[in-house]
Amino acid sequence: MLFNHQRITIISVRKPKFKNINQDLQYFGTSLGLFNLRDRDKSCFRIFIELLKSAKSKRPVSSDELAYKLDLSRGTVIHHINKLMEAGIVINEGRKYMLRVENLKDLIEEIEKDLMRTCETLKKTATEIDESLGL
Repeated sequence: MLFNHQRITIISVRKPKFKNINQDLQYFGTSLGLFNLRDRDKSCFRIFIELLKSAKSKRPVSSDELAYKLDLSRGTVIHHINKLMEAGIVINEGRKYMLRVENLKDLIEEIEKDLMRTCETLKKTATEIDESLGL
């Protein structure tokens, strides 16, 4: 499923040398452009982790639940949820949110499909433009 306005970001960052689940998750999210230096209290990372936990239990969570559990304002949660939705990582089910798929491997496969569809559309459009310009 391709979202109307999806921002696909892939950043090439060095994978941590030492095996540590927290560092691996940070690497994963940073590689997808989800976490940045402006997020000083790591609220997006913390929201992502909670959504990952809820995916395991197959239970969507509300912004209020996330705000309460993580001691964040609802506005902060909504800001980061919108960013995660724009990235095609989170979907909403009514007034609750969940990861688009149940695990991270499937998430990358879905993002890869989105990227391939976008590239195919761009190629087709480029060909049409080239033909219109006589290139």
